[in-house]
Amino acid sequence: MPPGRLLIILGVVLILAGLLLTYGGRIPWLGKLPGDIRIERENFSFYFPLATSLLVSLLLSLLFWLFRR
Repeated sequence: MPPGRLLIILGVVLILAGLLLTYGGRIPWLGKLPGDIRIERENFSFYFPLATSLLVSLLLSLLFWLFRR
């Protein structure tokens, strides 16, 4: 892969990560999808965002696939 194309892809990924960090708290469904695992007890709390992780992985895979073409 040419260095210029790699820098463009890295730039887009950094922009998307920045947008997610900036506005991620304002997206009400992010981190609260039906497949996310949440266990709350009296003195214990466990949270694993399984569905959110799969969705982000799918979106990133699609993005990288589009850039590869």
